[in-house]
Amino acid sequence: MARNGTPPPLTPTTFHILLALGEEPQHGYAVMRALSGAGGPVGPGTVYGALHRMQQAGWVKSAGAEKSRGAIGKRQRYALTAAGRHVLKAEARRILETADLVRAHRVFADES
Repeated sequence: MARNGTPPPLTPTTFHILLALGEEPQHGYAVMRALSGAGGPVGPGTVYGALHRMQQAGWVKSAGAEKSRGAIGKRQRYALTAAGRHVLKAEARRILETADLVRAHRVFADES
């Protein structure tokens, strides 16, 4: 956390994982699919590594396991914690403020 209690800017991958989990608890493969739709394929090492780091930070928690089809057995589901929701909202606010700045500076004014 920064001095004012606001978390530092997140990586795009971390933001998209929190965004995916903000809707409902999901297993890692569902999170991977959500990230693929948000900007390109992301591998399991990236997703599960990020989920592990977010668990250690207290942003994500286990939401139990769900039975899966096939040989896997059960898949671990993840959910946002209150801290994770706070971090997600803070990042979304930062992105909106940045977008407002871009509009105010008319960055795309010549592209109409």
